[in-house]
Amino acid sequence: MNKMNSFLCKKSLLVIAAFLLCNGSQAQEALRLSLIKALEVALSDNPTIKVADKEIEKKKYANKEIIAGLFPKISASGGYTYTIKKQTFAMMGQTYKVGQSNNYNVGVNLSLPLFAPTLKKSIELSAKDIELAVESARSSNQDLVNQVTKAYYQLLLAQDSYEVLKKSYSQSEANYEVVNNKFKQGVVSEYDKIRAEVQVRNLKPSVISAENAVNLTKLQLKVLIGLDANQNIEIEGNLANYENSMCAEALNVDTAMIDNNTQLKQLKLQNDMLDKQLQINKSGYLPSVALSSQYSYISMNENFKFGNYKWNPYSIVGVTISVPIYEGSARLYKKKQLQLQMDQLSLNTLNLRRNLDVQMKNYMDNIQKSIEQVSSNKESIRLAEKGCLIAQKRYEVGKGTILELNDSELALTQSKLAYNQAIFDYLSAKTDLEKVLGKNQAVNPSQKNEELKK
Repeated sequence: MNKMNSFLCKKSLLVIAAFLLCNGSQAQEALRLSLIKALEVALSDNPTIKVADKEIEKKKYANKEIIAGLFPKISASGGYTYTIKKQTFAMMGQTYKVGQSNNYNVGVNLSLPLFAPTLKKSIELSAKDIELAVESARSSNQDLVNQVTKAYYQLLLAQDSYEVLKKSYSQSEANYEVVNNKFKQGVVSEYDKIRAEVQVRNLKPSVISAENAVNLTKLQLKVLIGLDANQNIEIEGNLANYENSMCAEALNVDTAMIDNNTQLKQLKLQNDMLDKQLQINKSGYLPSVALSSQYSYISMNENFKFGNYKWNPYSIVGVTISVPIYEGSARLYKKKQLQLQMDQLSLNTLNLRRNLDVQMKNYMDNIQKSIEQVSSNKESIRLAEKGCLIAQKRYEVGKGTILELNDSELALTQSKLAYNQAIFDYLSAKTDLEKVLGKNQAVNPSQKNEELKK
């Protein structure tokens, strides 16, 4: 019986250990990320995007606050006064006192603006302020998309470079084994053995640096998309997957889309807001018309016997017209300030457009050069592989030297690294170009704007 209990206890412990190991392996399972998935993760919980959305909501409520000024305002009022010394007047030689000691007044007041040009223009200004907040949110979205996309491509470059260097290191080790065996057989000199060993040792630091670069770029990507630093991630694909689409995507660039640049749009909206402020300034010279009415009950008595009070209704309705005549030169000076601000904004817009044109042309040139470099580097890899094979055969038959073999392998490694770098340069320039053109938007801005305006 004791043996059976012992067996059952051991079996239970094994089951528990297996369960814990299974959970531990699941906890350590790497999160696989594509570029689209990385962007979704980044935008789902990013504080900057949330702050921008909150700013839009705040502007919407500010707009509703101004619109509320068009609705009627209703208020209730009540008052009590005690007359210490009553008014008197003389008539036909007699003196009379007017009023009662206790005076009560309870009523309802209503006011409604009928013609308020300043208020109307303020509503239009607030609507433009909402548009500016939405565009600012789009700018934050684009900045984050640009940073995450480039970090993703940077990680692809680091991983591909690490793989190239690992293969080169493995080949150098294999060459060293061949040379060392030949040296032991007395077929090659000690110099060849030393050169082969030096080649291996020279590549080791590069492999270690490449591995560190992969870890660092992974950490940068995790920070950008908001993942925990201890979360293991794996990204899909490699840089070579983007080669086939390079030419087609490069030809689809529309330079006219520079008008969709978020900085230009924000400056345009700021100019529209200044124009609305000018209209508000001008509307200050126009009259305003408001309807007002009051309905109240009044009671005046000499004592505090409320049951005997008589309440008399009193109501009025009227229209108030307010015409500004003279307010000094404040409005004129305000107008001058707004006009100067608009002139400054116009100059800033012109300068920004020129800089964006330069950036756009620079990115397009980089894209074109990268396409040419990729084509050249691909051919260079083919030739380097052929040269490396020839060098290996020559060395095996004793007609080549270890220097030729090392040079051919170094040329192959450099060609592969240059090939990956050219594709990365293309992708990086394309990402920056899309930001300048206002295209790298992960969320449809029109759809998001409609949702925010509901």
